[in-house]
Amino acid sequence: MANIKSQVKRIKTNEKRRLSNQAFKSSMRTAVKNVEKAVLANDKDAATAALVVAYKKLDTAATKGIVHPNFAARNKSRLASKVNGL
Repeated sequence: MANIKSQVKRIKTNEKRRLSNQAFKSSMRTAVKNVEKAVLANDKDAATAALVVAYKKLDTAATKGIVHPNFAARNKSRLASKVNGL
């Protein structure tokens, strides 16, 4: 355990951030899975609606630095091609 007061504070904030990032990443993955599920069910309307949500989550994650911008772009491209294939 750290002896320095500022380092103790830093450890606490790092843990809060880690948990927040972990929760957001989980919701992002769920949004992506919802698009893929709708595509498998051949439901164009649901897939399009889920795609909007997934785009928003991926863009936010890339902006906040939770995921790499190229990761977000690659996922968005793959999801769009799946939905357009319906």
